Amino acid sequence: MTEEISPDFGDYNTRTSEVWDRLAEWWDDKIGDGNTTQDLLVEPTTESMLELRPGDQVLDIACGAGRFTRRMAELGAAVVAVDHSEAFIRRARQRTMDNVDQIDYRVVDAADPEALIELGEARFDAAVCTMALMDMASIEPLISTLPRLLMPGGRFVFSVTHPVFNSGTVRRIAEEHDRDGALVTSFGAIVTDYMTPYVHRGIGIRGQPEPGYYFHRPIFMLFNTCFSHGFVLDRFEEPALPREVETESSAPLSWSRFHEIPQVLVARMRLESPTGG
Repeated sequence: MTEEISPDFGDYNTRTSEVWDRLAEWWDDKIGDGNTTQDLLVEPTTESMLELRPGDQVLDIACGAGRFTRRMAELGAAVVAVDHSEAFIRRARQRTMDNVDQIDYRVVDAADPEALIELGEARFDAAVCTMALMDMASIEPLISTLPRLLMPGGRFVFSVTHPVFNSGTVRRIAEEHDRDGALVTSFGAIVTDYMTPYVHRGIGIRGQPEPGYYFHRPIFMLFNTCFSHGFVLDRFEEPALPREVETESSAPLSWSRFHEIPQVLVARMRLESPTGG
C-alpha cells in the first residue's frame, strides 16, 4: 500500500500570512486592475464554470483585493469574500464602489475551520478560490470544511498555477530548429520534480520586493483531497494563451510566448448527492 502524503505544510502557515500581508499593497498596485493571465485565462474560465445565477450566495476564498469578488457581484451574486490578510481586505473595501450591499468582506484564515463555519452552514450555492491554493500552506482544513458551508449539490471552483508546467522547479525553454528550411523557435518546459509535494520561495510577478512561499501539490493530490471530502470532479480546463496575444514582456521566456503549454489549471468540483447520483 502506498503511504499517504499530506497536502499540508502546517509549519508555514504563519510565515506565509506574514509575507502576503507585506506584499498585499504592492501586489494590488501591480495587477489589481488585471493582467493578461487574469483577463484571458483565469477569470473567463472560472466565470464559465461557476455558472452564476442572480441571487446566488458565493463564498470567495482568498479574495485578495476583491477584483473577482466585484465581478461576481456585477453578475448578481451575493458574495462573502474572505482573506487572511487585513491589508488585502482593506484594499478590497477601498476599491468597492458599486454593488456594496452584495459584498461582505471579512478577515478570515482559510486554515481555521471554526472561523469558516461561523460564515454559515449550508449557506452557499458556490465557493471559489482564484489562484490561491498554491499560496496556502494548508488546504485540508478548507476543503474538509467546504461541504458544511455549501448547499447540497454545491460547487467549488478553483484555479492554480499549473502543477505540471508552472511550479517551482520547472524550467521554461526555447529551442531554435530548422523546419523545412525555415528557422523556427519552439517553447517548452523541462519538468524534473512533480510527484512529491514541496515548498519553495519564488517570485510571482517580476519586480516583487520579496519572494513568497509557494506550495507544489501534484494534480492527483489536489483532486484526491477534494474527493476524500465528498466532491466529484465536474469540469476541468487547462487554458493557454492564444497565438494572437501580443508579447506583454521583452523577456524571452514570457508566458505570452507559450501557446501549447497551459499556464493555469481550473477545476470544478461538486458535492455528491446523498444517493450518489
